[in-house]
Amino acid sequence: MAEVAAAAAGSTAGAAMRVQSISQSGQSRVPPQYVQPVQTRPGNRAPGFDNIPSVDLSEFNPASRDRVREEIGPACRDWGAFHVIGHGVPPALLERVRAVGRAFFEEFPMEEKVKYACDASSAATEGYGSRMLENDDVVLDWRDYFDHHSLPLSRRNPSRWPHHPPDYRQVVAEYSDQMALLASKLLGLISESLGLPTSCIEDSVGEFYQNITISFYPPCPQPDLTLGLQAHSDMGAVTLLIQDDVGGLQVLKDGEWVMVQPVTDAIVVILADQTEECRTSGHNKR
Repeated sequence: MAEVAAAAAGSTAGAAMRVQSISQSGQSRVPPQYVQPVQTRPGNRAPGFDNIPSVDLSEFNPASRDRVREEIGPACRDWGAFHVIGHGVPPALLERVRAVGRAFFEEFPMEEKVKYACDASSAATEGYGSRMLENDDVVLDWRDYFDHHSLPLSRRNPSRWPHHPPDYRQVVAEYSDQMALLASKLLGLISESLGLPTSCIEDSVGEFYQNITISFYPPCPQPDLTLGLQAHSDMGAVTLLIQDDVGGLQVLKDGEWVMVQPVTDAIVVILADQTEECRTSGHNKR
């Protein structure tokens, strides 16, 4: 299973054990550092079956702008997440991003993957890793990932990204540019849905700092004890995420976890911390 997330915001050592290696070792039990406390295990947080709202931008024009605003407003207010369809990002590009991510994790030998390892001495560094939290007392996620620094362009250095498959760097760069355009459009619509000027949220968060994270969730021998990614909120302004057809993503609504069912060619929009602050402030002023 894999997910690709592009997060926009305002202004582990190579020898570390990877979750993929544990999965491929044939162990029948997961190491204790991956075992969730009883109250957060998947079996004790059974998700509901309602899906998040969906907003269609396929006929987005001045005449339909009111309709789109009216759909985005409740989706943000009631859910903080929604699918966007008809978004203009070519479906072939979405599939190619998934494909290059799978190729890196499934076809690249481990000795090649670790050449791109994150610097374990620094937080949130670019590259191949298995844990984003450095505290020794946390429960670890059952996930490997590759994090790319993609915007602004001064941070983008494709030579730090995998060279396999051959078009990996080109595909990720194109995906980055498309996600930035979509993020800008969505932040404008969210601002308008709050009765604010179109550029309000984007002006508030400042220059886009975009990271693209490809997450890989290997098969787990005890899936009832682990989580691929623990409950969290996202830093920054907005997260745009594409799923594969396996699913597993959940969002919290009214104290209940709701499964985000994959929708073909849709992009999941998740309000991150900066936009939540803008949304709350704007909503309170209305």
